[in-house]
Amino acid sequence: MRVVSMVPSWTETLLKAGVQVVGRTRFCIHPPKMITNIPIVGGTKEVSWDLVVDLKPDLVLLDEEENPLEMAEECPVPYLATHVSSLQSLQTELARLGEHFKNPQLMELSVDCLDILEAPVPPWDYQKIPAFMEWVKAPSKEYNQIAYMIWKKPWMSVSRETYIGSVLEKLGAKLVEYPEGEKYPVVELEEMKDTFFLFSSEPFPFHKKVGELKELGIEGAIVNGESYSWFGVRGIEFLRETLLKK
Repeated sequence: MRVVSMVPSWTETLLKAGVQVVGRTRFCIHPPKMITNIPIVGGTKEVSWDLVVDLKPDLVLLDEEENPLEMAEECPVPYLATHVSSLQSLQTELARLGEHFKNPQLMELSVDCLDILEAPVPPWDYQKIPAFMEWVKAPSKEYNQIAYMIWKKPWMSVSRETYIGSVLEKLGAKLVEYPEGEKYPVVELEEMKDTFFLFSSEPFPFHKKVGELKELGIEGAIVNGESYSWFGVRGIEFLRETLLKK
């Protein structure tokens, strides 16, 4: 089956599972050696359908959190849309893709995800933050809550209603409580008292702005955003290593 994948996490996962991916987005950067010769047909929010049709795919793979509804509505070839918004939904969608592609590797990943879901939640350790890259300022105490930051101007965080949020909670982090339905709330850092901040390396490159963050005088750390936000094989490998020590 020839697949055009408009979801970076799925592109990496499908390629590692041996599925034939014939088209991708510019953000599909993993695995580096396998994506080099796969044509780019657009981004996660826009696509050239002429380029897609030229590739003669059997299927376009989308995700409701990654791609706009219009992409599905305008798709000129058969498509399959997943909806990954948590670790639980990731497990469900991996099994669904495994059945759709009749692919044992994808089915095995769904089982791995189930093992992660059933693993005990560890206490959060501020001295051993998963996917740690660099301190903004090391914690001087235990905090009541954590805010995971993904953007600046405006400052944007993530709620527990997101895949990232579910990963953090599985790792033992207590997230800031945001109003229901606000998946990516805009926040004011100075108003967030007794909060430890995790600044993601993507989509905003906080790892390149450490000097500016240090000037804010807040305690926090830079973390590898791919570990927390890329679902599929990358996210499962990260959580297996962290939770199951495999």
